[in-house]
Amino acid sequence: MSKTGNFLLSENAFSETVIGNTAIVRAMIESDVRVVTSYPGSPTPEIASAIASIPLDNRPFYFEFSVNEKVATEVAFGATMNGHTSCVFFKSVGINVAADTFVQLGFYDLKGGMVIVLGDDPGANSSQNEQDNRHLTNLSYIPVYEPATPQETYDMFLDAVKISREKMMPVVFRLTTHVCHAKQKVNFGKWLPQTYDWNSRFHPLSSPAVAITTKALEMKRKAMKRLEEFREISEKSAFNNIISHNNPEKGIITTGVPFLSVSEVLNFALTKKPDILKLGIIYPVPSQKIIEFLKTHREIKIIEELDDVLEKEIKVLAFDHKIDCIIKGKQEPEDFVGEYTPDKVYEIISRTWPGMLPAREASIAASPFSARVPQLCPGCGHRPLFTAVRKLMEKNDITVGDIGCHTLGFLPPHEIGSVVVSMGHSVSTGSGLSINNNQGRVIAFVGDSTFFHAAMPGVLNAVFNNHKLTLVVLPNGTTGMTGHQDHPGSGKNFNGTAEPVPVRKVLEGLGVKNIRECDAYNQQKVIEYIKASFEDDGFSVVIAEHPCMLKKTREDKALGKFTGNQIMVNQDMCSLQLDCIRKFGCPSFQISSEGKIFVHEDLCIGDGSCMQTCNSRALRNNKKTKSN
Repeated sequence: MSKTGNFLLSENAFSETVIGNTAIVRAMIESDVRVVTSYPGSPTPEIASAIASIPLDNRPFYFEFSVNEKVATEVAFGATMNGHTSCVFFKSVGINVAADTFVQLGFYDLKGGMVIVLGDDPGANSSQNEQDNRHLTNLSYIPVYEPATPQETYDMFLDAVKISREKMMPVVFRLTTHVCHAKQKVNFGKWLPQTYDWNSRFHPLSSPAVAITTKALEMKRKAMKRLEEFREISEKSAFNNIISHNNPEKGIITTGVPFLSVSEVLNFALTKKPDILKLGIIYPVPSQKIIEFLKTHREIKIIEELDDVLEKEIKVLAFDHKIDCIIKGKQEPEDFVGEYTPDKVYEIISRTWPGMLPAREASIAASPFSARVPQLCPGCGHRPLFTAVRKLMEKNDITVGDIGCHTLGFLPPHEIGSVVVSMGHSVSTGSGLSINNNQGRVIAFVGDSTFFHAAMPGVLNAVFNNHKLTLVVLPNGTTGMTGHQDHPGSGKNFNGTAEPVPVRKVLEGLGVKNIRECDAYNQQKVIEYIKASFEDDGFSVVIAEHPCMLKKTREDKALGKFTGNQIMVNQDMCSLQLDCIRKFGCPSFQISSEGKIFVHEDLCIGDGSCMQTCNSRALRNNKKTKSN
């Protein structure tokens, strides 16, 4: 244990049971990474949580949450150009935001080395798609590591930093959801804290870093040459290895989490198990090792999540080298979709090699319980706001959602936000929907963290081109959906206090003339202000603010300030109109077996935002005080 009591700072070798996201932080420390940046997004936020567990005064590297992924990538790029080893991490769709800079990274001499940790999301567990970002890494001439376990996450990250420094090139470290969150006892090495020289190693006159027309082709050739040099490293790497079962008839080539599923499924094999070539470096692939594996097996099955990236490359190798081997890749449309869990891999192998695995028992009957619909938290300010907006909506009106907690407004009972694409899109998409639209009004919604992340250009465009729509900004003081990280409006950042950037002042600075503000709980004001915005010429904004009640309640409980004055239903006054359930939709309201409305005490936080919804005036605050 370290002097601070934090195991991540231990100077001795040790073993600890951790998730993959925590293992990577210890690897950052041991490999002397000096600058780390990020924008929060699942499945990677726990990397920041592990960093936060290290006291700021003892943290051996600088860390920040940047305002978006592009900025985070550029801050890390600037640091490595200064000679400091850097790392940036974000989720799968975050690379879309960073792409403008990301695709250029391979062209530069990155003096300190740079690792891009990419949290891909097969199965779309927490994303709007399950895009396969291996395509973007191929486009960018950047090599890719893909671990399967927390131990490999630690081991491979150390290797990725080492190679990145030696070659002065970027390296992508591709994690997927289950690797990020898998738990394993990991063996860590020693760490010797050292005084670090922060002086810049960048020499702007002798070695400028400028991608312009006259240098672009030369820089591309250099990137491709480095990539081929990395292929030699891949050929020799222990992370690409063969698990032999002495079976020249059948072999499997796989990587990452699918390898774990393959290993588990083959425990049930009724015939001889196939040999397995497990790839840990997936781009550039170890061509010679793959060629030899193909030559020594009659039939090969390629098992990879999402797209057929490895399959195509391996089939090209077989064709070019005239290898007489049957190669089976994806066979059904469903093979391109979802996570490769053991159940899915069991079905794929059974379909590929009938008789290798025992027949599955009949599936268990479907659960009699209905699926749980995702809900806004009790007390969430978005709920009364959506209830108010719903009262305003007419048949041809269009509501445009964005990425964040308020995206759940699309679901019943509110059904607000009929278009959602990507972070910050709502203003621009709403602008397009408003052009010459005389049939209905357009209302766009965006949270404060997304506003700072990506919506400001859309606001500027709406002002510049005088688009006729209403934008409702929903500030709750935090980045709610990904774990309550701070943003420029929060008044603090990851490392301490910061000057808050008010949403209103940003809007005014962008030229917005029509701005109204109210509390999101105040349905009457919400209706009044949005109605007034419809009468404005051009672009209007309503700021409907209320703190994230999940965050506030947790903080109040920790400080002993929480007084949960529970809401109760006066059964004598309740006329069972059910607006509290059908229109307001707070999960605290439930129906008893006798058909009466009651409030679930474990869910209700006593915020009272529901009381204005009840036409029977049957809701009361029972003044019951709770301290925890």
